[in-house]
Amino acid sequence: MSQSRLLTTRRFAPFFATQFLGAFNDNLFKNALIVLLTFQAAQWTTLPAGVLANLAAGIFILPFFLFSATAGQLADKYDKARLARLVKLLEMLIMGVAAAGFALHSLAVLLAALFLLGLHSTLFGPVKYAILPQHLHADELVGGNALVEAGTFVAILLGTLAGGLLAGAGGDPRWVAFAGLLVAAAGYLASRGIPAAPPPVPGLTINPNPLTETWRNLGFARANRTVFLSILGISWFWLYGALFLAQFPAYAKDVLGGDETSVTLLLATFTLGIGLGSLLCERLSGRLVEIGLVPFGSIGLTLFGLDLAFASPAALPAGAPLATGALLGLPGSWRVLGDLFALGLFGGFFIVPLYALVQLRSAAEQRARIIAANNILNALFMVGGALAAAGLLAAGASIPVLFGIAATVNALVALYIYRLVPEFLLRFIVWLLIHSVYRLRVEGLEHIPEEGPAVVVCNHVSFVDALVITAACRRPIRFVMDHRIFRTPILRFVFRESRAIPIAPAKEDPAMMERAFDEVARALEAGELVGLFPEGRITDTGELYPFRPGIRRIVERTPVPVVPLALRGLWGSFFSRKDGPAMRRPLRRGLFSRIELAGAPAVSPAEATPERLQAIVLALRGERR
Repeated sequence: MSQSRLLTTRRFAPFFATQFLGAFNDNLFKNALIVLLTFQAAQWTTLPAGVLANLAAGIFILPFFLFSATAGQLADKYDKARLARLVKLLEMLIMGVAAAGFALHSLAVLLAALFLLGLHSTLFGPVKYAILPQHLHADELVGGNALVEAGTFVAILLGTLAGGLLAGAGGDPRWVAFAGLLVAAAGYLASRGIPAAPPPVPGLTINPNPLTETWRNLGFARANRTVFLSILGISWFWLYGALFLAQFPAYAKDVLGGDETSVTLLLATFTLGIGLGSLLCERLSGRLVEIGLVPFGSIGLTLFGLDLAFASPAALPAGAPLATGALLGLPGSWRVLGDLFALGLFGGFFIVPLYALVQLRSAAEQRARIIAANNILNALFMVGGALAAAGLLAAGASIPVLFGIAATVNALVALYIYRLVPEFLLRFIVWLLIHSVYRLRVEGLEHIPEEGPAVVVCNHVSFVDALVITAACRRPIRFVMDHRIFRTPILRFVFRESRAIPIAPAKEDPAMMERAFDEVARALEAGELVGLFPEGRITDTGELYPFRPGIRRIVERTPVPVVPLALRGLWGSFFSRKDGPAMRRPLRRGLFSRIELAGAPAVSPAEATPERLQAIVLALRGERR
């Protein structure tokens, strides 16, 4: 099902509307309060407007530190749909507190309402991301997360605009609370349509100590290295994005020379980029959780962050502050907007697969608490980023220099993460291959089991067969391959990091062959997928060579199902041996050549003879080589 059709299903639409309205309301009230305190500070307090704005931001984020651990426990212990409804009722009560604050003209009560709104977001966070894997299929997770991220940023934009308009209208500020109450009520009505989401650990005992429970939740996240580093990547993105967003008002006024409306223009441009990037993830990933998009996103975040620093004008334009139309007429303004849009676009490529990966690879009984750990780290990183930005600006750095420093650090952080988890870089290389050299169509891959050991066998047409299969399969596959192919220049990094198993013929290196069979047995016993090209060589005729007896030896030692696959369309490509050695004539078939990978039902170990498997693969391949 495409991501747009999810919006018509009861499994997703009520939840989407609930989270959208919640994000909208948070930003409506928060921005309205900040605008009131900025432009009418004297009516409320003697504190400077700048101090009040930062105080409000700090009060809103404080509950994430105090209550995220408890929120994660609640989402693992109770039905998430019921929790969503209770949170929406709490939101309506909070708007009542806000109304009282405006009626009493009490800054303390208004700040209390802001704190409670932060609590509302804290409680909803684990529900928001942990409920998706319960209601969506694995191939819908990317699309669902894309819609959530796009919707959240659009809600942030619209809520910020609405809050600013209500606060700046000059009327009774109680209208802000009334509008918030209406939005909260709409959110509650939407939440009533969310289907039940039974708790994974209903017998969980709630630990009220936020410090010890936070540490415990971080331990759950650290249990899976890829999940924890994905969370760090998500937290870094929120630091990076929040740093840019926080500078928009000053950047619009003091660097671009725009008026108040130019801030909205910058925010809208960035938000549209995030929304489009998020929605494109499903198309670019083939509806799989494609973490290869993450390095692609980090490259864009670095390049366009640096270009924004260089594209920023060195001096204010004459006649500043300028209206939006006049600002757009200046040379270089469109380049700045293009950089902001691209930052949002590549941010979507970066963030959506990471959220989907955390949901997919987290243990179901701990998922909400792992999401809570993610929220705590997100808040910690954003506060750290804000302090670092404030320090650099106080030390005399300009906003464009700050952008340049952030983009450079982004590159270093990305390289560090990809060095720790080469799977991200490996998937990026595979993704590039499939989206630049080839266009891949798959069928029948549902026969590859979602979990547990199995062997996949396939015809061997080219040097990139293993990469094509890797790109099409959600699970990592450990391929057994000729040691000479394993050492192929350029490709050796990919094969090594994917933990391929090099093998040699018995007459050439019997010890290596025995080590390979031992490693295959260990992999299958550990529940992994093993890939095999039973021909034992890449075809130089386009036809299948006889399947060798190694597959029989493997399944006799470790009886597991065998899934036949067939590649179509790779014969004659740059990486095949048609008309001589491979990789001699670049782009022999041109760019975007169409190839196919087909799968058949698994064969039992007892029936997995070389002859039977070859017959199935040949029939799957058909006439198209």
